[in-house]
Amino acid sequence: MQFCRSSLAAIAREPCTAAMEDFRSRHESFCRTSILPSSGPGCGQTPSLLRATELCRRARLGGASKLLRTLLFGRDHRVAAVPRCASCLLLVSLLILAQGCNHKARIADLVIINGAEPESLDPHLLTGQAEGRIAMALFEGLTRFDPVTAAPIPGLADRWTISSDGRVYTFHIRTNARWSTGEPITAHDFVWSWQRILSPSTASEYCGVLFYIKNGEAYATGKLKDFSQVGVRAIDDQHLRVELEIPIAFFLDLCSFQPYSVVPRKMIEKHGDRWLHARPFMASGAYTLESWRVNDRVRIRRNPCYWDAANTRNEVIDLISCVSPTTALNLYASGAVDIVWDKELVPPDLLDLLIKRPDFHTYQSLGVYFLRINVTRKPYDDPRVRRALAMTIDKRRIVERITKGGETPASCISPPGIANGDRLYQPPNGLPYDPPAARRLMAEAGYPDGRGFPVLTYTYNTQESHRRIGVELREMWQKELGINVELRQLEWKAWLRAQAMLDYDLIRSSWIGDYNDPNTFLDLFLSDNPNNRTGWRNQTYDETLRRANSEPNTANRQHLLRAAESILVEQEVPVIPVFFYVGMECYHPARIEGVYPNIRAEHPLRVIRRIPDHKNKAR
Repeated sequence: MQFCRSSLAAIAREPCTAAMEDFRSRHESFCRTSILPSSGPGCGQTPSLLRATELCRRARLGGASKLLRTLLFGRDHRVAAVPRCASCLLLVSLLILAQGCNHKARIADLVIINGAEPESLDPHLLTGQAEGRIAMALFEGLTRFDPVTAAPIPGLADRWTISSDGRVYTFHIRTNARWSTGEPITAHDFVWSWQRILSPSTASEYCGVLFYIKNGEAYATGKLKDFSQVGVRAIDDQHLRVELEIPIAFFLDLCSFQPYSVVPRKMIEKHGDRWLHARPFMASGAYTLESWRVNDRVRIRRNPCYWDAANTRNEVIDLISCVSPTTALNLYASGAVDIVWDKELVPPDLLDLLIKRPDFHTYQSLGVYFLRINVTRKPYDDPRVRRALAMTIDKRRIVERITKGGETPASCISPPGIANGDRLYQPPNGLPYDPPAARRLMAEAGYPDGRGFPVLTYTYNTQESHRRIGVELREMWQKELGINVELRQLEWKAWLRAQAMLDYDLIRSSWIGDYNDPNTFLDLFLSDNPNNRTGWRNQTYDETLRRANSEPNTANRQHLLRAAESILVEQEVPVIPVFFYVGMECYHPARIEGVYPNIRAEHPLRVIRRIPDHKNKAR
């Protein structure tokens, strides 16, 4: 089984909970052993990760999955694994030490398994969902997400007006908007923050979501040097005027999104790239950053200067870094954590049982799992090769044999149920599963039966489900096209870098919509969007999508959006849609409140809490 490089508690809580009581009596003697180095009286330090890892290596943990079934589902699934469990007793004792020796450490009010180690907590630089959740708690924009519907509601701006043509917004900044250090947040802070993310020197991969602002794209691409010509201006400290290139229905949604957040100019100019580590930390959101232990946890604390601090429901929240589904569920089942986010932290082999439980929640998600193709490399610069690769993927086989959570095969990039104004968007059909046609395309491209085709390297980030999908893809492409495939696994940050640097042939990717409109998926692949990450450029696609976003008539916009997506997934194919996500989360509704299912999977941390009767359930 795999372990996340998480806290000692995460390692030690593997499945030997049955031996917990026996070892509590040995707590005092363990505190006197040399396993835990001490810096004085008591146990002020935790064991080294290196030592804990060595203990884990020696322990016989092969029965963890079966033991987890017993722990979760009772005697009906019990197995004879006591001998395996005996080898884990020392780990249990380490858990007791980790929790009991350091009496100075405050217990968090809420503990959440958050996913991979954050790439960054800078809202202008991050790209992942896990770090985005944390940054949204630390930094706020003009609007914020409603916890129930995920619709935009007033944030640091308490009100706004919109011009009759829909292009000019005037926001009123709250008079009680304050940084966590007490200084006022003004309209000038927003101007500086938006200039920072649009600046070419920042190299933000998400700056494209500000291209709707007049001259935003021209400034970001270096065609315009004078930021005063960009459509954002502070009228005074309390009023911000924003002019758009075209009227868009989802601009207020964008203002809730992390790239539009206000960040502290004073700290960034003083400390540069180290500003997140400087103290005092300057937050504009409901929480401030207390600590960030790499490959362990991020701890956030309530911001007393936040304008809505009276309704922030927790003093301290711990967000644990973990990529092992088995470890995550072990922690949850043993009461060490309150919530497990994300489908990728659910063991696929347990889905058939988990889905029957009242504390396991599924919902329609605005997300898609797809493959990016590096079109700057031969032979992937040939659309015939790209179409052939797409047409030999049996997507139904993947969702039925691997993901098994109710996902639906995807032939387009826009998920079902996404809105186009007051109607539902109708995407194109996409490419069918058709191996014979794919073989003809490969022959036309000069690779009959795969002869002469170079080894294809398929890259994915560390996760068992991604590995299994990679194995299936390799089998399909080898069988149907006769090409050799190598699998390449990277940890999260290296995987992100590989995409950004085009260091791949094909790479597994995913996207969760930032707002409920097809454009949140389609504009990723505009030629100059930093999130494109395929090397693909197509002027017809760019022009069609821009026309769609300036089209006020919903029916006409539907036609243009569909035409653009057809270029993407049927003709040029720089990406291959695989399946549409189903959201999955673990939390007990009798113990946790404030988590509401919505299509964007937005769950603001400020409103989630452990119900008082269960305050001491998780540590």
